[in-house]
Amino acid sequence: MTIHHHPPDELLTAFAAGTLDLGQHIAVATHLLTCPHCRSMVRAMEQIGGTVLTRLPPAEMSPGALAAVEARVGGRAPDDAAIPARHFTGFRDIPGLPSFVRRYPDSSWKWIAPKVHMRPIGLPEPGATRVFLLRSKPGTKMIDHTHTGFEMTCVLSGSFAHEGGHFGPGDFDLGDGSVDHDVRIDSTEDCICLVAMQGDLKLHGVIGRLLQPLIRM
Repeated sequence: MTIHHHPPDELLTAFAAGTLDLGQHIAVATHLLTCPHCRSMVRAMEQIGGTVLTRLPPAEMSPGALAAVEARVGGRAPDDAAIPARHFTGFRDIPGLPSFVRRYPDSSWKWIAPKVHMRPIGLPEPGATRVFLLRSKPGTKMIDHTHTGFEMTCVLSGSFAHEGGHFGPGDFDLGDGSVDHDVRIDSTEDCICLVAMQGDLKLHGVIGRLLQPLIRM
């Protein structure tokens, strides 16, 4: 697998620092599983961060800090081996989906546009970022659009192209309000992507304005 498109350095830095919310974390982690280049970048960032921390002067702990940590440790989630197998059997029909995503509750495909379906991924933590699978049929041309927030897209199977290049399995695409997307599915199989999104799509053109009230992702 040859990967050509990666998350920007600032996104990898935020991942290494643990400052992303769960939805963003899932999108970046999905890319990291198939990209040795980005994994090595994150490891280097973590090492630099650890070195910086060891050189900081000691700071006095706030009152009750130790008790708070002990309470969290006492109530930590069980290890993977202790989690019932039923939590690991979702989304069996999705090739390339990481095992940690399969732990979340399964769902069914929902129609959102001609030849395009989405499948929500239920997260245990509330947040501004929602995560879902997007499946598009071969030859589909998406309506030209931009975003009111951001959209992180990880290709699991198939491929698509737009003005930013060609995206296949393992590639990562980041869109926001500054990017106009003119997406075309150019694979001979369904294109399935994991998407983490904040905000909404803003469709262009007459057809886009007509369909806007019907499309919710």
